[in-house]
Amino acid sequence: MEVKLWSDKREREMYENFAELFAIIKATEKLEKAYVRDIIAPAEYESECQKLIAHFKTLSSTLKDILPSIEHFIDTYKMDCPAALNRLLASGVPATVEHRAAAAISTGNSAAVVAECVQNFITTMDSLKLNMVAVDDVHPLLSDLSASLNKLSILPPDFKGNMKTREWIARLSKMGASEELTEQQARQLNFDLESSYNSFMAALPTAGT
Repeated sequence: MEVKLWSDKREREMYENFAELFAIIKATEKLEKAYVRDIIAPAEYESECQKLIAHFKTLSSTLKDILPSIEHFIDTYKMDCPAALNRLLASGVPATVEHRAAAAISTGNSAAVVAECVQNFITTMDSLKLNMVAVDDVHPLLSDLSASLNKLSILPPDFKGNMKTREWIARLSKMGASEELTEQQARQLNFDLESSYNSFMAALPTAGT
């Protein structure tokens, strides 16, 4: 006798999302162990970890009205993934970023501020991918990003990320709260954010020098 896991399209989509979430958590656990055992190069680890964290945040947002908590999901499916739980929920950034953030303390910057910048970059980019393009959605995120970047003295005065963020904030300030970015504007903003994020990450290794 055939047993169906779902009764309609919505239920099928929910279980498919559950399967993807399960896979992301498992993959993160294996990646963390590989990094600790020096099986994977730091640069490769960081790239893959950032992808997993971004996918996790996007999927978690999609499932927020269905899942009581990620911890509940892990308990329900008997998952033993402490490293993944720490990376995805407690930290939110790759271990390599945490190490560079710690190094930034010697230049007068808090590791928490560096992590905050990374979080604001990822949150803003993920929001655009979820088509949250209304001015009253985007403006607060860009303002938070700009504020966190301004706290870092390791960044040069003409840091591209700061300049681009301020330009977009000024542009949005001239629009109504209910107005939305066009597809072209949203694409350009996402491009500017990704470019700025890459420049930001490249600047971190020089911290403490």
